[in-house]
Amino acid sequence: MQYTAGVWRTAAALAAAVAVTALTAGCTPAGDDGAPAKPSTSPAATEPAKPTPTGSSSSAGSSSSAGGGTGGTGSTGGTGGGAKPCKTDQIKASDAHQADVRPPGTGTGAAIVSVTNTSTGPCTLHGFPTVAGAGNGSPGKNLPLAVTQSGSASTVTLAPGARAWTKLTFVNVQGEADGYCESGATPASFPTLVLGVPGAGSHQISMDDGVFAECDNKATVTAFSLTKPS
Repeated sequence: MQYTAGVWRTAAALAAAVAVTALTAGCTPAGDDGAPAKPSTSPAATEPAKPTPTGSSSSAGSSSSAGGGTGGTGSTGGTGGGAKPCKTDQIKASDAHQADVRPPGTGTGAAIVSVTNTSTGPCTLHGFPTVAGAGNGSPGKNLPLAVTQSGSASTVTLAPGARAWTKLTFVNVQGEADGYCESGATPASFPTLVLGVPGAGSHQISMDDGVFAECDNKATVTAFSLTKPS
């Protein structure tokens, strides 16, 4: 009796296995030739991810634009964004104005002069001016003044319409009328001076009130700067 039950259980198990196999075969997708189709795998899942390149063109572009122009204002130092040195025809010198801070005396004492970039593009200035008494329309009779440079020079970039300044300080005349020089020399007066701008030629200037009166034919000058001196 136990043997018969065991055979029945074995037969039932085999029947169940055959049914499962048939069911599984019916659910498996097949190819055109009837063979089981291979699972589809996308290239993105099988190929390793490629590294992102560093220093892309978009990064370089943003870096370049960040170092843009001056926005129509002057600047100090650097290369001026590729601006070239100012030329004579790009610069116009103003008439001189007596400075607020000057040596005591009755002469000019000290004068402030500006130069303006009259061109349509930026240009640079670097250095100190030279000064000469104008020879009344005869450049050969100009009288160069002995110049002492005060402070240090840095390159300034002038946008169109921007100005740079310099201060000229003289050995001042003392006393009234024609005055006198403390050194014993004879005072000199010039209706106009010739201002030499480094790299940008010579420019004849006058005082906006009176004439240039000084002693010993000497002047102390500051470098051209974007800051107006006092």
